[in-house]
Amino acid sequence: MTTNADADLTLPSVVAAVPVDDCARRLVLTIVFHPDTRRIGEVALLPDLAAAPPWVLGRRSPAFARLGAAPAAALAEPHVSRQALVVTADGERLLLHRPAGSSRCRIGGRELDRHTELAADELRRGVAILLGHCVVLLLRLAPSPQAAADTHDTGLRGSSVYMNALREQIARLGSSGLDVLVRGETGTGKELVATALHRAGQRGGPLVSINMAAIPPGLAAATLFGNVRGAFTGAASANAGFFGQAQGGTLFMDEIGDTPAEVQPQLLRALQEREVQAVGGAVRKVDVRVISATDAALDGEGCDFKAALRHRLGACEIGLLPLREHPEDIGELLLHFLTVSCRELGRTELLPGANAGAREIAAWAGLFHSCLRYRWPGNVRELANTASQVVVASTGGIAVPEPVRVALQAVNGDGGVSGPRARRATARRLRDIDEAEFDQALRQNGYEVANVARQLGVSRQAVYRRMDESARHRLAGQVPQSELEHALARRAGDASAAARDLKVSLSSLRSRLRDSGLAWY
Repeated sequence: MTTNADADLTLPSVVAAVPVDDCARRLVLTIVFHPDTRRIGEVALLPDLAAAPPWVLGRRSPAFARLGAAPAAALAEPHVSRQALVVTADGERLLLHRPAGSSRCRIGGRELDRHTELAADELRRGVAILLGHCVVLLLRLAPSPQAAADTHDTGLRGSSVYMNALREQIARLGSSGLDVLVRGETGTGKELVATALHRAGQRGGPLVSINMAAIPPGLAAATLFGNVRGAFTGAASANAGFFGQAQGGTLFMDEIGDTPAEVQPQLLRALQEREVQAVGGAVRKVDVRVISATDAALDGEGCDFKAALRHRLGACEIGLLPLREHPEDIGELLLHFLTVSCRELGRTELLPGANAGAREIAAWAGLFHSCLRYRWPGNVRELANTASQVVVASTGGIAVPEPVRVALQAVNGDGGVSGPRARRATARRLRDIDEAEFDQALRQNGYEVANVARQLGVSRQAVYRRMDESARHRLAGQVPQSELEHALARRAGDASAAARDLKVSLSSLRSRLRDSGLAWY
């Protein structure tokens, strides 16, 4: 194939408000990394596969923009050739040709010498492109992006079709005041969605969070509904319970799918009647909005979750996609987490900027490229933890710690890039697992109970009970405030390092920091 280096094979600019069928899919290029980080998240809509003539990807074309914003602009990066790639459609395949002498290019992790082709299934998953060691793009056959509706600030990052639809759904359901069930894999941001729903509802009361899997069945009634003084041995004072604490506001019940079976009937009555009875006290009405969340199956064979409770919780439901199914957002999310970590540690000079040298930009582009190709089994939470580890390790310029590097380079069987998944063991009894194996599972999974339970093949309630019964383990909420503050001070505010020192879950520690009013994402 021969090409004219000065040929005007450009693509049209992004049109922000073109009405497109929600089911329509077309080729979309998303900027995942650019030396001008303000451009991360911009998109270009590409020609139809079946009708397009050859088109050029390079310094001058196509034009990228944020949907709803103007003007559109080409990459304009001098280290990228004017014709870095010439692309031709062949049925459902794309043929990619790199002209002789053009800037270096990696496609899906492989160095491109002359030609390659991409099948439709690869395009649906998304293909990572690294141009000139300085720009990272995602090429994907995806729902056509549209300008986002004007919604309140949810705190959720990302400009993909999925994220825009999620923000609109939060705005609608938040203002409705209805109970909501949030479902999604671990780490997909269920607690952040619950917080956004609470804010959108504008109820005057507080947002109160409770981990349902951690409630001891024998204390469930008092924990949820409260107790009067002297109602049982040890009840030295009255307790309002979580429903009482959330009066006039929102009760967020996390890990609802792991609610002990003995607790479910009590919870169902409270939700149906909106009245609770404190242990030893009278029945009283409560004004509480309930948002629940789970990554567990609530129905199907072998599930002991009560159908009536499941339907009561799920009158309105939000399903969260795993990060691997909206990779367009990885660039914006990673930049956000890096920025937050750098600010927390007073290291903002580490972030890429207009004055960064070529070697530094290449290192950042390499990190974003690796993150784009990784499948993120721990989803957004794992991405946030990765960003924190990179910032902590980068004392004299960007540095990727060895555990992160090994994880990002792990390749799965289908040629995609995946990370080490927690082993899905067969069902076991926790009493058959010795202390050494239990301790090892906690360390390997960063004390995240959901991942520990998945690896050991036991329920989360069993893991919580084992930790509660052990003098050697504790939850983040059980760490004394003085010890927590000392650990944070010793680690210069780095919550990831403090969690490792305290041997507690980072996600739970961050929840406690947010509840305490300490700034942290």
